[in-house]
Amino acid sequence: MTRPAALALLALVALGGGAAAAAPPLRVGSKAFAESVILGEAAGLLAASTGVPVEDRRALGGTRLCWDALASGALDLYPEYTGTLREEILKDQGAPADLEGLRAALTARGFGFIGPLGFDNRYALAMPEAVAARLDIRAISDLARHPELRVGLSNEFMRRRDGWPGLAARYALSEGRAQGLDHELAIRGLAAGDLEVTDIYSTDAEIARDGLRVLTDDRGYFPRYQAILLYRRDAAARWPAAFAVLGRLAGQIDDATMLRLNARVKIDKIPERTVAADFLAERLGVRTAHADEPRWRAFWRRAREHLALCSVSLLAAILCALPLGILSARRPRLGQLVLAAVGVVQTIPSLALLVFMIPLLGIGAWPATAALFLYSLLPIVRNTHAGLTGIPGPLRESAEALGLPRRAILWRIELPLAFGTILAGIQSAAVINIGTATLGALVGAGGFGQPIFAGIRLDDVSLILEGAIPASLLALAVQALFDLLERLFVPKGLRANPR
Repeated sequence: MTRPAALALLALVALGGGAAAAAPPLRVGSKAFAESVILGEAAGLLAASTGVPVEDRRALGGTRLCWDALASGALDLYPEYTGTLREEILKDQGAPADLEGLRAALTARGFGFIGPLGFDNRYALAMPEAVAARLDIRAISDLARHPELRVGLSNEFMRRRDGWPGLAARYALSEGRAQGLDHELAIRGLAAGDLEVTDIYSTDAEIARDGLRVLTDDRGYFPRYQAILLYRRDAAARWPAAFAVLGRLAGQIDDATMLRLNARVKIDKIPERTVAADFLAERLGVRTAHADEPRWRAFWRRAREHLALCSVSLLAAILCALPLGILSARRPRLGQLVLAAVGVVQTIPSLALLVFMIPLLGIGAWPATAALFLYSLLPIVRNTHAGLTGIPGPLRESAEALGLPRRAILWRIELPLAFGTILAGIQSAAVINIGTATLGALVGAGGFGQPIFAGIRLDDVSLILEGAIPASLLALAVQALFDLLERLFVPKGLRANPR
């Protein structure tokens, strides 16, 4: 073998070894409520105890987001419920009622599940005990006699097939009487007296803590919601030892145990990972490493993640939006279409846009960066268009009379004159990005949104402030930076906000 060929072969071997070393880890996700995070952490820690590399993708949002991530391969495993699978995910595919039929239906689609884990977390409606006792309300059907009650339901329950629309029809309740809000905020609304009825999970720790009365489902509307670990079958083939150990979780968590674990997180304020690790040691005799990240290190990690999301998306938006703004100013008819298109993107709800990105880009930083890029286009395109079209006609005519080519007029006259307006558009996009980037935590992108959503989930104001204050300070710092740039590079008479 010649020396060049041998070197090439060594390079291929090295690349192959590097590719093998860089094989993706087992990606374990969970939904954005405490119970799901606890189960996801328990699964991740148990799998990691076998030596398998595990990537933690906690608190990713609602059911549809986690399912789409699993289907696209961005997740390998996450906790789910049999009732949700039947009524929400496989509702249009004739999901069978029995467990073995459900397992067969999932197997045909490339999925499987571990469990049931041992507890049943049904949906239910609840009221403060004092209010329910005063009005003698014990069952859901009793609500029909009290249309004056203030009903607040979690946003996901409001639109699920096994949620409010079907429940209202079964019990002859007015569907329009309920308002949608976050699940944790709805429970807090009961305690504060702002609401009188909300949906809860039967294993919610707040039932005992807040003295809630769970209303009897006297017409048998809600199906069973047995907890399982839903996974991709190709992941089980890749990590057989880990999935063999994960099978030990089946039947190990009864209703009382899950209530206790939820209470440790929601009431005692113990981190979900610690609660999960303690459960594994107590029930399965598996001791795992679960040291919590120091707060200062977590802060700098989130700051880097947040800045990366905002800076990459803003830079890409500038490179794309400036040519679009110039094109819009040069071609008025086409410009109207461009401005309308970027305006329509701005009207898409942030979370919906993030969910749309998951099948294309998976979860993590990429879908969040793409969404922020799209949201940044409108202010930059609009301000570039406004700055160029606002230049007085005689200035252009003078430049043309001097014989300057069109490109030279653009770079030497038009863009310098419009620079202040363009910079103001970039500034608006940057500040909007910093606030919107907090939603990236719902798709695993990190940043300052992580402690904000954890604080909402755990009813912990200090955690909310841990993310909200740095995000606000970062927005103020960026605002000040652009004000400084405007003062340095834009003559006072050409500034968008002269001062």
